[in-house]
Amino acid sequence: VQDAASGQEPGSGGDEGSQRRWKEEICQILGEIQAPLSPLLLRSLCHWLLPKLLTRLFLGVQLHRGQLEMVLRAARTPEVPLVFLCSHQSQVDGPLLSFILLSQGIGLPRVTVGAKTSPRLRSLLQRLGGIFLPSGMAPTWSDPDEGLPGAVLDAYVQEVLRSRQPLVLFLEEPLASLRLADPARRWLLRLLRALRDGAVPDVLLVPVGIAYDVAP
Repeated sequence: VQDAASGQEPGSGGDEGSQRRWKEEICQILGEIQAPLSPLLLRSLCHWLLPKLLTRLFLGVQLHRGQLEMVLRAARTPEVPLVFLCSHQSQVDGPLLSFILLSQGIGLPRVTVGAKTSPRLRSLLQRLGGIFLPSGMAPTWSDPDEGLPGAVLDAYVQEVLRSRQPLVLFLEEPLASLRLADPARRWLLRLLRALRDGAVPDVLLVPVGIAYDVAP
């Protein structure tokens, strides 16, 4: 992050005013990615609101018990974080998966969310564990020069993995063709860089298939 910040203003690395501006910009970028979790909102969501919503939407939610036990065993692997790579059928997928993982004792995951959300909904989802790509990223995911936003995002993903928070990546957009979405490519690039740079020794990838009889 320091290298990317100093690259924006060459020769001003030791200037106190420049360092203050960098810190402000870095904090702003981090605020676009995530927000502190809200324990009150999480308790309300998981113990009251989400169960009521799910019982109204669905007759039942089916999990493969044997596969769930494998995930629970994997979650106990020391020093290795879990990364869930998920299909994406509807906007309910993120809250549903978060509820399942939290209720099974795996922990509240950080869930990638698409950019097409209102500011109020974005703020709410961030408080519940949602994470977003920051604005100001390079126009194409393959652009090697992503500037300060890309560097902050790299550092953030590395810290999430080091802290062993479960990470949920949706590989496609709801109701879109079956192809890897551009936001998913950006998140996967961060994951590969974290492994390449040795931020964590390994990650456990868990493929997740979500299907509905009738998508909500």
